[in-house]
Amino acid sequence: MTTAELRAAFLVDTLFKPGTLDLTYWEVDRTIVGSATPTDAPIPLLADAKLLAAEFFLQRRELGVLNVGGPGTVTADGATFRLEKTDALYVGRGTRDVAFASDDPANPARFFLISYPAHADIPTTPAPATTARQVQLGTVEKANARTITQQIHEGGVRSSQLVMGHTTMGPGGVWNTFPPHTHLRRSEVYLYFDLGPDDAVMHFMGTGDETRHLVVRAGQAVLSPAWSIHSGCGTCAYRFIWAMGGENQRFDDMDAIPVRNLL
Repeated sequence: MTTAELRAAFLVDTLFKPGTLDLTYWEVDRTIVGSATPTDAPIPLLADAKLLAAEFFLQRRELGVLNVGGPGTVTADGATFRLEKTDALYVGRGTRDVAFASDDPANPARFFLISYPAHADIPTTPAPATTARQVQLGTVEKANARTITQQIHEGGVRSSQLVMGHTTMGPGGVWNTFPPHTHLRRSEVYLYFDLGPDDAVMHFMGTGDETRHLVVRAGQAVLSPAWSIHSGCGTCAYRFIWAMGGENQRFDDMDAIPVRNLL
């Protein structure tokens, strides 16, 4: 693939437009990736009747929400959940009415959305960053010191198949997710945020012996199939959301590729 073909197939660069709901359907694991950026009025989560053949969006699906903007709220069947920056929310199958709102239109919430088919009814549950499991990985010497915040996973907030959280690079940390790996049981979506206007992440993808790259900027998401490596190096310390769906929820179910074997 050319650079343009790679970007068209694997990069979602339409997210976080003020006042809009943006959804992209990815046929891998029937993933829906999107964003809601409410300003003056709440934004409802609406189903595409032709695409989903459903009365409402979560009739047969579950939803993960993670806020990367100003404070806001998510209302799910009349219950209101407040999300500060990096807080997450799991919304369970069967929830009929979902809407997103910002506290301040001048500093809107930026809700990142990820949805997979669900095969169990699990209650809607908040997953704040302050109470989530945090794992320290990497070293300063390897330029990959980072904090992994696990928010929706088998040992935390429950889901049907969704696994979701975010990673914060430490001072001097620019390499994420090292060593490179695949996990053939799950696909993954990355959303990069907290990058300056002149910063970028070189996101590496492809198979270990046919590597490719994407130049990714703040607020853009990468679709990572199960066969693809996913690693990146940024021009500064940054954050990214990772979200997975597939056959299992084991966070450490991965097949590492030694750096010496990369091509």
